[in-house]
Amino acid sequence: MSQPDRRPIASYPTYAEAGRAVDYLSDQEFPVERVAIIGHDPQLVEQAVGRVGHGRAALGGAASGALPAALIGWLFGLLSWLGPVLSSLLPALYGLIFGAATGALLGLLLHSVRRGRRDFASVSAMQPSRYEPLTDAEVADQAAELLDRLGSAAARTSATEK
Repeated sequence: MSQPDRRPIASYPTYAEAGRAVDYLSDQEFPVERVAIIGHDPQLVEQAVGRVGHGRAALGGAASGALPAALIGWLFGLLSWLGPVLSSLLPALYGLIFGAATGALLGLLLHSVRRGRRDFASVSAMQPSRYEPLTDAEVADQAAELLDRLGSAAARTSATEK
């Protein structure tokens, strides 16, 4: 199956603006199933969200160790045919405690080994520098004309607000 010939009809600095343009096309009863929004020039954006000290390293390690250990303990409890269902929850509790303690110790150890390098927490995301709505070549001129009207209406609105 071959891809249709598509042309860019506009360019926007944010996804929200590109989305508004496609929404406008939809409001004008343009066949939006023939439109795609393409992000160009992706870049990795890493936002620091806080400092990681000994306490936060231990807490993060405890959290990452507790759940898997509790699940393993629960499975062992289910597999032990020694008692009722309540006794199968006891290994899960032991696993939770053991996993949290082990995870906290490993978190502290790893934080200490780094010796102050990378002692911050962050969130990473890919972010394009611009967004272009593309549409099939047969309807690109019609879409561009509609978006020109949107631009004129937006200019009139911002001028009257001043």
